[in-house]
Amino acid sequence: MADCALLNLGTCLPQKFFEYVLYIVNAPINRFLSLNLNLLSERINITIFSEFWVIIVYMLSMFYALMLVATGFSFMLSGHDVVKRENSKQWLRNIVIMIILIQSSFFIYQLAIDLSSNITSATLSLLDRTFFNISLNEINDIALQLPFSFLYITTLITSSVILTIRYAFVAVGVVLFPLAIFFYFFNPLKQYGVLLLNFLGISIFITFLDSILLIGFSKLAEVDLFSDIRIIVLICAFMIINLFMLFMMFFSIIKAGLSIYSDIKTIGSFI
Repeated sequence: MADCALLNLGTCLPQKFFEYVLYIVNAPINRFLSLNLNLLSERINITIFSEFWVIIVYMLSMFYALMLVATGFSFMLSGHDVVKRENSKQWLRNIVIMIILIQSSFFIYQLAIDLSSNITSATLSLLDRTFFNISLNEINDIALQLPFSFLYITTLITSSVILTIRYAFVAVGVVLFPLAIFFYFFNPLKQYGVLLLNFLGISIFITFLDSILLIGFSKLAEVDLFSDIRIIVLICAFMIINLFMLFMMFFSIIKAGLSIYSDIKTIGSFI
């Protein structure tokens, strides 16, 4: 647009005023938006917990010999019982697989994080960053846009908090991952292993599903029916992502917890 002059002050000054208002509104939006997008696609640094991982693996390694000896005794004492001998062989295979997975769990966990980060970054690269901003074509409806802009900023702040918590869970998860593997292959604790594995897997790859949701809402905003209420579409997008992350991460814990409670209740009924 041309600079303001005496002949166009009537249209220029309101235009400049609205541009200034939108600049002020978009400034915090851009800050929190950048934070959210970085948290979605950032490669999580787990090396800060590598020493704790070493300690956990060292503690678990103390059980390897005991488990192998117990399996050997079970095999020798099984005699001609084919079922017991096959169970002993299966348990030995599980122990070997467990040892390999636990000893390489740090690298497996890092590989999963890198895979999630790469596919999420590739998906988010398809988005136009201007899609997330309040644009000048909404000036005619500025009275509606400004109140919703504060709700939009609040939603982005909430998203950044949830994504930060998810980041912390995934980072600490490298310490829990070998424990989850050990529990999974140890029948009395298998449900706890399933719980941890489900929770960590969902926490790692949930951002890819979030990026898919953002792509879907960006396409929805291009439809004529929703183009005039794009800010509402943006608010709904991040609200749904927040609810989706909370539901997916904690539903796995609740489901596994109910399963464990059911097993404990079943055992209690036989006592």
